[in-house]
Amino acid sequence: MTIAPDVLKRAPKVVLHDHLDGGLRPETLVELASEASFKKKNPKFALPSYDAKTLAEIIQRGANSGSLVEYLKPFEYTVAVMQNAEAITRIAAECVEDLAADGVVYAESRFAPGLSTEHGLSESQVVEAVLAGFELGMKNARVAGNDIEARALVCTLRHWEPTRSVDAAKVAIDFHNSGVVGFDIAGPEKGFPASDHVQAFMLLRDNNVPFTIHAGEADGVASIVDALSLGARRLGHGVRIVEDINDDGQFGATATRVRDERIALETCPCSNVQTGAVAHMAEHPLRRLQELGFAATINTDNRLMSGTSMTNEFTVGVEQLGLDLENLEQLTITAMKSAFCDETVKKERLEKIVAGYRALS
Repeated sequence: MTIAPDVLKRAPKVVLHDHLDGGLRPETLVELASEASFKKKNPKFALPSYDAKTLAEIIQRGANSGSLVEYLKPFEYTVAVMQNAEAITRIAAECVEDLAADGVVYAESRFAPGLSTEHGLSESQVVEAVLAGFELGMKNARVAGNDIEARALVCTLRHWEPTRSVDAAKVAIDFHNSGVVGFDIAGPEKGFPASDHVQAFMLLRDNNVPFTIHAGEADGVASIVDALSLGARRLGHGVRIVEDINDDGQFGATATRVRDERIALETCPCSNVQTGAVAHMAEHPLRRLQELGFAATINTDNRLMSGTSMTNEFTVGVEQLGLDLENLEQLTITAMKSAFCDETVKKERLEKIVAGYRALS
C-alpha cells in the first residue's frame, strides 16, 4: 500500500494519547536547561548533550531499548525544565502548534501536575500554566492557518502514594470542562495496579470526570481487567488485549467486553514496539483489532522520545501494517467519537474530519 506523503500530512488527525512532557522540541529542552536561572536552581543537572540534534538522537536511542523502564528514563530531562509557569506555558503552546502543523485537528495531551511542583508551584498553578499554553498554541496555530482544538488530561502515576492520586483527581475535577476533559494514570504498569488508587477513581466517577488508564502495555489482560473494574472508558495502549483472543478469533470475556462496550484502545505503534509491548512492527495488532470491531485509535505517545509524529504513525500504519486511507479515516473518526470533550466540539470536529478526508479522495 502506498499513499503520497503529502496526502498523509494533510489528512485530518486526532490524537488521544500524547504526553506533554514526552513531546518537547529538543531545541526548547536545550534552551531551557541552559538558562542561568535553571542552572542556579539545578547545579548538578546536566543534559547528555547540549546540541539539540545530538540530544534527540541520544534520547531516541534509549527509547529503542525494548524496555518501558529504559524508555521512561529521559523524562528526567524534560520534567526538570517544567518547573516554572513560563516554561510550562511555552512547552504547552509549542505542543499544540506542532500537532496542528502536523494535521491534527483535535488533541488531548496528558501530564502529571505533581511532577512540576519541585520549585514551589502548586498542582493547580501547573494546570493553569498548561491551559494558558494550550490557548496560546491554538491561537498561534490558527494564525498559521491550522485549525486545532486542544484539551488536557491530568495524570497521576501508578508508583505514587494513593493520596497523591486523590490530590491530582481533585485538581482534575476543579478544572473539568475548563480545559481539562479527563484523567489518566501512567507510570510503570507491572507490579503497580491501578486499583491501588481506587479512591481517586471513585472521586472522579462521583464528579462525572471520565478517565483513561494505561493498561495492556507492559502488563497483560489482568491489568486491563483491573482498569475496567475502576470504570475506564479508554485504555492507554491496550494492545495486549489480543492475548484474550485465540488464533481462531474466539474472544475471552475481557476482549468481548472491551469490543462490545467500545472501550477505546489508544494504540501507539512506534512506542509499542520500542517499549516491547509488541515484539515487531509487523506483529502490531492495530489493523487486526480494527477489523475485529474494536474501537481502535492510533496515537503518538511521546513525540520526542519516539522520534515520531501523527504523520509518521500514519506512514508506519500504511507502509508496515497495510492500512489504507479508509482505515485511517475510520481510526480518526473512532478517536474523535472516543474523545472526552463536550458533544458540541465533538460534532464540529467530526464534520471537519469527514470533509477533510472527502477532499483527499
